[in-house]
Parts: sequence; structure tokens; C-alpha cells
Amino acid sequence: QIGAGVSLPGVVAARCGAQVILSDSEELPHCLQSCRSSCLINRLPHLPVLGLTWGRVSPELLSLAPIDIILGSDVFFDPKDFEDILTTIYFLLEKNPQAEFWTTYQVRSADWSIEVLLHKWNLKSIHVPLHSFDADKEHLASSSMPGRHTIEMMIISLAQSEGT
Repeated sequence: QIGAGVSLPGVVAARCGAQVILSDSEELPHCLQSCRSSCLINRLPHLPVLGLTWGRVSPELLSLAPIDIILGSDVFFDPKDFEDILTTIYFLLEKNPQAEFWTTYQVRSADWSIEVLLHKWNLKSIHVPLHSFDADKEHLASSSMPGRHTIEMMIISLAQSEGT
């Protein structure tokens, strides 16, 4: 999971049996500590927590084991970070061509789009309608968040080359 914050998606995946690596910015030690605290609270003390900064190739990024799915919960928050996020995702997908980046985001402005950046980095996205997995309710899991905000989900993967 990239941009893990309090690590909810990664912790849920780990509790369901997935092998998970949590990551957040190496420049934000309090975020990494939040990840570790979430692991301890949820009885996952051995879940790896890595400091990875978007847009930066680090030894930790280079040494990651093969991955299938990259989770990102609301990482598209600040437009100044969008290209760094997609640079990191592109690197991970190039290293793991069958992997996908599953992300949710809250629509904050009609002015921002990642479409140009997706094209630049040879990535494609598929919109996942929330109703397709019954997540379009006004109240979900005792939260009014879905009803008061426009939440979107997409799956990003490598775009196919012209000859394939």
C-alpha cells in the first residue's frame, strides 16, 4: 500500500490473508509510526513498513519483492504530487507488468485530471463504479462519508504497446 497513512486498506488486506507491505513517505516519520501503530493495534507486528517517497527511486523501492496489487487510498489529494505518484506507480508496474494499482479518491475539483499524466507514463485507467460492489450507499460502515462526498475508484495498469 502506498501513502498508507493509518493503513486501513493494507491492514484489512493483511487480516484477510494477503501478504502486504505498507509504505508512506520517508520524509514523514510520524506517518510511518502511524503505520506501525496500526499494525500493532491490529495484531500484525511483523507487517513490513517502508519509507518510500513518491517520485524517488530508492534502494527500498528497487528491492521490493514482486507484487500483484498496489493499493492507494486517496493518494490523489494534492495535484502537485500527481506526477510523482504516477512515476512511482509506473516504476512498480514496469517491474511487475501484470500488477495493477487500485485507488480511490475524493473528487475535490473538476479542474484536475490525471489523464494527460496517464498517457505520458503509458498507463491506462479503468473506472470502477461503486455500485458494482455495493459501495454507493449514503451511509457505509457507519460512516456518512460516501453520502456527503463524491468518491471514485479506478484501476491503473500499463497501457498495451501498439504491437501487443
